[in-house]
Amino acid sequence: MSRDNFLRSILSEKVNMTPDGFVADQLTPQQFWNCHELFFDKIQEIHSSDISGIDGYGNFNEECQTEYATYKEFLIGNFADDKEGYWYNWREMFNTTLLKQDFFDQYYKEIEDRIPYCEGQRYLINNFTFFVNMITDGKTTVGFPDWTFAGIGDFLTDIAIMDLNKPYLRIPELFVQYCEKRGIAVPDFKERFLCVAYLKGIDSLRWHASIDDEESCMSIIKSISELKDRIHAL
Repeated sequence: MSRDNFLRSILSEKVNMTPDGFVADQLTPQQFWNCHELFFDKIQEIHSSDISGIDGYGNFNEECQTEYATYKEFLIGNFADDKEGYWYNWREMFNTTLLKQDFFDQYYKEIEDRIPYCEGQRYLINNFTFFVNMITDGKTTVGFPDWTFAGIGDFLTDIAIMDLNKPYLRIPELFVQYCEKRGIAVPDFKERFLCVAYLKGIDSLRWHASIDDEESCMSIIKSISELKDRIHAL
């Protein structure tokens, strides 16, 4: 079964993989705030998909399977230095790029401390919910054409990616209000959100450092550094 057909077989029927509209990145902050519940509704439809026949955590491989049995193994594997491919020997970047070891180690430890809160939280996630990857009409539709990094993990990952992309939109603050309004209980929200947000944050920082994108690196460092105070204030 192809990857697209596999995803269609498990996705909620309400999730649109071929949407009409425009790139969500074109929305002004006010336009997004006016329709933010629509985004959360549609992302929650992804997380409602039936994954009862799928084991493990992490991104789907070419065989549409996950690679890790536990969330902790996923964390370790994601940042392994000896993994073949683009990130082979990536720790050499500490000496050659804007990625600094003390900053990375600090937030890797923050993730490790919170892994128990995410263990057992298994949902289908798009894992690529940057605004440039979502299509909307700003009124009734939000769709997700790009499933390159789809996999199994804590559903808060998709919300954390939105916030990493545009922290000034105050995504987790809005999501907490959304959950309260809809009667959605999210146990251990603060610890789980920080866990997945720090993971996506330092992973994204590693990527932008690898291509010498100084502006993005500085923005991500600032966002990561300020996140705990924001979340603890909720």
